[in-house]
Amino acid sequence: MSWSHLVAAYDLLDDPAVRGESVAAHLRAIDPEVDVEVDVVAGDGGETDFVRVRIAGTDGKAGGGSAPTLGILGRLGGLGARPEQIGFVSDGDGALAAVAIAAKLLAMGRRGERLPGDVIVATHIDPDAPTQPHDPVPFMGSVVAQSTSNAHEVTDEMDAILSIDTTKGNRICNAKGIAITPTIVDGWILRVSESLLDVVSRSTGRPPVVMPITMQDITPYGNGVYHVNSLVQPATATAVPVVGVAIVAETAVPGSATGATDLHDVEQAVRFAIEVAKDFGRGIARFHDDEQLALLQEQYGSMAHLRVLRD
Repeated sequence: MSWSHLVAAYDLLDDPAVRGESVAAHLRAIDPEVDVEVDVVAGDGGETDFVRVRIAGTDGKAGGGSAPTLGILGRLGGLGARPEQIGFVSDGDGALAAVAIAAKLLAMGRRGERLPGDVIVATHIDPDAPTQPHDPVPFMGSVVAQSTSNAHEVTDEMDAILSIDTTKGNRICNAKGIAITPTIVDGWILRVSESLLDVVSRSTGRPPVVMPITMQDITPYGNGVYHVNSLVQPATATAVPVVGVAIVAETAVPGSATGATDLHDVEQAVRFAIEVAKDFGRGIARFHDDEQLALLQEQYGSMAHLRVLRD
């Protein structure tokens, strides 16, 4: 269980003065030798801090091993919409999950319980992001473009990616807890991974919920078409498998809403991601079927052009 780490992360992030170095210091208190980087990036509306943490596995690439590397990304516009809103907003749940995941994995490692493969956790820290209009409820914006977030969070070392994002501002997936998306690989939306559905079932004790994803959602932001949110935007920056982990609600909740974070739901996302990391590094969890993807590409060609932002 990750409750102590989740509560500590929430207390850390629910602060108008929090920065990336605050998160780095929090993680160093758990493991003084943690591999953590903080990059301060300026955008049109201010600055945000990108935080990236590597938790090395027993047979991970960082140590010359062969176990695959999992990327876990906490996606968001911001932790807060200050001064328009007071306090932590719903949109911050992705970063909250990412910080709690990194903390829990580091604590496990200090106790001698390391995963086989490396895990790279990344998110960004911004306590006062802007808002923007969106249907059916307002979006949280960001001081940097999605392409900038991808550049700082998605790395070539990742063999697969879980992208965690609050996805409550919609009327197409109205459940409580978490939902996962079909696997997206290089412009192809593939079938939902059976092994990841298994992890959802065992970690939540409930039937899996699947978040609908459209062709529009897997194209880059800025092309003028509707996106449900930034949940699967990392898929526009890589050819490796990407699965969105949506923190969902039974009603349409604005990302800029305060008092909307349910730690039970976030903890489900944390626990699910950690269980996937365990299974992925051991070769148990598969994001997609390589043969099926090859067959699709052979018959219908590449869909990689969907990842490109056209002028």
